[in-house]
Amino acid sequence: MSYKWIALSNTTIGMLVATINATSILIAMPVIFRGININPLDPANFSYLLWLLMGYMVVSAVLVVTAGRLGDMYGRTRVYNIGFAVFTVAAIGLSLVWSQGSAGAIELIVFRMIQAIGGAMIMASGAAIITDAFPPTQRGFALGINMIAAMGGSFIGIIVGGVLAAIDWRWIFIVNIPIGLFATIWGFWKLRETGFRHRARIDWFGNLAFAAGLAMVLVGFTTGIQPYGGQSMGWTNPEVIFLIGGGLVVLGAFAFWETRTKDPLFHLELFKIRAFTLGNVAGMLGAVARGGLQFMLIIWLQGIWLPLHGYDYTQTPLWAGIYMLPMTVGFLAAGPVSGMLSDRYGARPFATGGMVLSAATFAALMLLPADFAYPVFATLIFLNGVSMGLFASPNTAAIMNAVPAQHRGVASGIRVTFQNVGMPLSISLFFTLMIVGLNATVPAAMFSGLTANGVPAAIAQRLAGLPPISYLFASFLGYNPLGALLGPILSQLSPAQAAHLTGRTFFPSLISGPFQHGLVLVLSFSIVASLVAAAASALRGGRYVHEELHEEAAAVAS
Repeated sequence: MSYKWIALSNTTIGMLVATINATSILIAMPVIFRGININPLDPANFSYLLWLLMGYMVVSAVLVVTAGRLGDMYGRTRVYNIGFAVFTVAAIGLSLVWSQGSAGAIELIVFRMIQAIGGAMIMASGAAIITDAFPPTQRGFALGINMIAAMGGSFIGIIVGGVLAAIDWRWIFIVNIPIGLFATIWGFWKLRETGFRHRARIDWFGNLAFAAGLAMVLVGFTTGIQPYGGQSMGWTNPEVIFLIGGGLVVLGAFAFWETRTKDPLFHLELFKIRAFTLGNVAGMLGAVARGGLQFMLIIWLQGIWLPLHGYDYTQTPLWAGIYMLPMTVGFLAAGPVSGMLSDRYGARPFATGGMVLSAATFAALMLLPADFAYPVFATLIFLNGVSMGLFASPNTAAIMNAVPAQHRGVASGIRVTFQNVGMPLSISLFFTLMIVGLNATVPAAMFSGLTANGVPAAIAQRLAGLPPISYLFASFLGYNPLGALLGPILSQLSPAQAAHLTGRTFFPSLISGPFQHGLVLVLSFSIVASLVAAAASALRGGRYVHEELHEEAAAVAS
């Protein structure tokens, strides 16, 4: 087998495992929390839930540029293989978590963050290894296959999580172990260095400043969507203001330092390359437009549509993943085709068209009623998947083709950082917009609905004032929110009233109107982000491939 296909096969397995691991935990969360004896609906445990979801994203976003820089210096395959080994060791630790309660949750969070270190090394080096192995005329196709694995894995993980969680929560992590061991051994055995290696000293101050600044900003955004005091969100929390403001100041100091140090981490001169800069801007805006939307669509299915169509809450997480499959099919159909065509015609028409189509699908989703006809919904999310496939492969190939060979590792790290930063920012912004929409209408609707069914006014007032994120996450985790919130109060009601309140239609009907109001805000934001990404993509210029041989010869001569 030609080496380029070995490189593509191994790195594709890496992306597939990393993304399956990232999303399988979403569906398995209720089973995991029951396994370690933690109630995910207890407000005191909400931070554990949030950090199990977001911690992996934050750590990988912070470290991926450093991992790419290390790959340029010491070898991309070496960093990639070590990353796979770290990822696998962390999977073993996750499957062996020994404690119960809060201690068990903390152990899971810590091991997930260690796993994210390995994931950052895999993601930073994978695209660079492919770019080294393939000629410019085939990179779009090769990177398209890699991106398909990444996107497909994110949806496959939802189904895998649902199936494995039905056996035991530890299987969510155990399944990664044999694959990780195989890929690590195969990588050390077969992968070799084919790219240019640039020896330099490590910019420790730059690494620490970038990691600290970005971590502060992302932690601040993550904390901002948690309730604070008597408010439904924490954006006025002094800790949040300090983290975001302080993080931006530290990132400003990092940018100043990078222009003056001899061996910078970020190589800011790469941003003088228009195709590289605008490709990354488009990639981040695309991630912001779609990142949190997946959560919103799953909540839409789990909290409203599936219960209205007769599905029990305990079954909704798995079925939401199944009903989201048209999006994956659309991506799988468009990804390799757009990658191959972009090798010939350039990235601009496909990436720009993909973002315009994305905006159109968001606008169409906005017009759907809460209780939609599934064929229409399936068609729209299929087209949304097509739009992501049209954009992702050509945009990645264009970014990697635009940079000198000796900087491919750090360039890949920067590319992944822009995308990874977009995801947690998107989730924070989407939940903020959704909560703003829900706060405007849910309290009054919930109070009148509860009192009309026999719940005492004082209790109904307290439940109506709960932060919307509590019942959004209840739906997301496959719980009937009112069944969990009312608890012992149900025994004080008549059997008919209790059955009505905890049935499959009361809560979905209660929340569908307010949810639709919040969804309009969310989708409006996605439309704007997609159109700006399309504009950035259109301005990137025509097909551009860096003069690699000339650059490498000049670097060696110097």
